[in-house]
Amino acid sequence: MTVTDLSQQLITVAAQAAADKLAHNIIAFDVSEVLSITDAFLIASANNDRQVKSIAEEIEEQLREKLDMKPVRREGEREGRWILLDYLDIVVHVQHSEERSFYSLDRLWKDCPELPLPEDALATRNRPEGADTDAAGNVTAPADNFGAEDYS
Repeated sequence: MTVTDLSQQLITVAAQAAADKLAHNIIAFDVSEVLSITDAFLIASANNDRQVKSIAEEIEEQLREKLDMKPVRREGEREGRWILLDYLDIVVHVQHSEERSFYSLDRLWKDCPELPLPEDALATRNRPEGADTDAAGNVTAPADNFGAEDYS
């Protein structure tokens, strides 16, 4: 069993919405073979609680506008560290970078096939966590200063 066309459409719109709000490391997994409750997971992260909320809101808005879909369940909004949007066909996880690192959903689902994503979403995987970016998502300052000097 693989994801349905509707699930892939939901993933594509949600991934683009997350990329538009400068989410980091966007990835989608086809979990249809191992879970009977949903077809796919989309995972995205951000560096602060406010951005986590903003990304989740944009995903909700775009799925409602473009596909007339609303989540059947939304969890984690108050804390803003990990917001889960359940659309039945897909489940979206927007996590603070620290939560993403700690819970490691990517590692948990790594054996599942990755789903195709829009170019903008794929480009977020090259953006280092913690790096400052401009409105277009281009890195303007590195995440840290390690390696900034040549010690050889």
